[in-house]
Amino acid sequence: MESSVYDRNRDPSQHEILEVFKREIGFNPPRNFCRRISASEALVKRIDLAGKLNGHEGCVNTIEFNHCGDHLVSGSDDRRVMFWNVATKSLVLSYASGHVDNIFQARIMPFTDDRTIVTSAADGQVRLGQIAENGHVQTKKLGKHHGRVHKLAVEPGSPHIFYSCGEDGLVQHFDLRSNSSTKLFCCTPFTELNHSHSSSNTIRLNSIIIDPRNPNFFSIGGSDKYARLYDIRNFDQPVNTFCPKHLTETHDVHITGMSYSNTSELLISYNDELIYLFPKNNGGLGPNPLNVMNSDDLDDPQVYCGHRNSLTVKGVSFFGPNCEYVMSGSDCGHIFIWKKKGGRLVRVMEGDRRIVNQVEPHPSIPVLASSGLEKNIKLWVPVSDDILPLPHDLQEIVESNRRGREDHSRVTLTPDVIMHVLRLHRRQALAYIERRRNRDELGSDDEEEDEGDGYVMGFSDADASLDDGNSTECNIV
Repeated sequence: MESSVYDRNRDPSQHEILEVFKREIGFNPPRNFCRRISASEALVKRIDLAGKLNGHEGCVNTIEFNHCGDHLVSGSDDRRVMFWNVATKSLVLSYASGHVDNIFQARIMPFTDDRTIVTSAADGQVRLGQIAENGHVQTKKLGKHHGRVHKLAVEPGSPHIFYSCGEDGLVQHFDLRSNSSTKLFCCTPFTELNHSHSSSNTIRLNSIIIDPRNPNFFSIGGSDKYARLYDIRNFDQPVNTFCPKHLTETHDVHITGMSYSNTSELLISYNDELIYLFPKNNGGLGPNPLNVMNSDDLDDPQVYCGHRNSLTVKGVSFFGPNCEYVMSGSDCGHIFIWKKKGGRLVRVMEGDRRIVNQVEPHPSIPVLASSGLEKNIKLWVPVSDDILPLPHDLQEIVESNRRGREDHSRVTLTPDVIMHVLRLHRRQALAYIERRRNRDELGSDDEEEDEGDGYVMGFSDADASLDDGNSTECNIV
């Protein structure tokens, strides 16, 4: 039963008091004390809303702290990139990205004094923003996908190298020293007889992440159930693949988000399914999962449940100095935080009136940021004097999310829903034509590539309740 993932009767304060006592008598060095307190459940249960960053005029789809954690970058449906001072909750810089559609990812390149920002968007472009000393920002296009680009992966510690993945199935490599992109390979479905490539179709990619302990390895996930681990030195086939064994026979799930822990554990979030953790030493399914004779021999991954991931492409992340927790947004508007070991819910917070898309941990202290369909960013800090309980209606929240997952496959498309989707398509087409007209008048650098810019909105049973009649509002994908 999903209700077993939370426990109202646990008191984590004893661990916190013991750590303070050990510090006072000299048995707990300052650095160890800081890390242990940051990971304590008592501190996590004191996390509460500490402020909002207001300035975007559309849904905020991407947030990231800089290396020091004193600033945060964000990107939005308004096609602007904003740079924030976390301590003062103030806007430091805002610039037009040059994208002609919703920004899905904004990343700060390491060791660039926070002056080099790369972005990707629904227009298929990958772009660079270079911030000068006087605050002026110069932007330019680095590469192009045919379809939306949800994620970028920056090589750890590199100010030059990053990767993109798109809904066209392509994985591209970028080196800012050459100002050019290299198409590495196209991700395709697995087939029998140990052939992992097929010319019939491609896997639409939603996520790409690099192993922090070995930058030669990266994982991608998208429109099928398999997370693929690749070695940058050989793209002939994956090094390994990962999927919960009970999903290996299904065809209606896909991956929306992934994350690596600091010990190379792989966290995978599935659309209208659950979140799973694969330990580093888990054998996986091998280069071609279709050739695995008996998946029953594999260990079950740790599972995290209670939320719902259906309407948008949601991320998933670790939290704590040693990745002691797992956290995700949810369609119900809440932020869920689980204990990594055991999968027990320890904190559930209302993060958005409708949907929470991204939850981003601070790099060094127990602080996090979240964003969703609202037009602001929320900062969460352990500011509460008391240990905050789980919501009194948590059972109802979890049960509603469970029913939503189970009922999703039985949705009937009524005439009202069909007309709603057609209206959304028409709005997008008109908005796209207007953007193209404006871009042509301005002499955009993208006028030679038209065919990949438009996109089709996905829809689900809940879309009709989310349309508020504004064509510039957030797109449910």
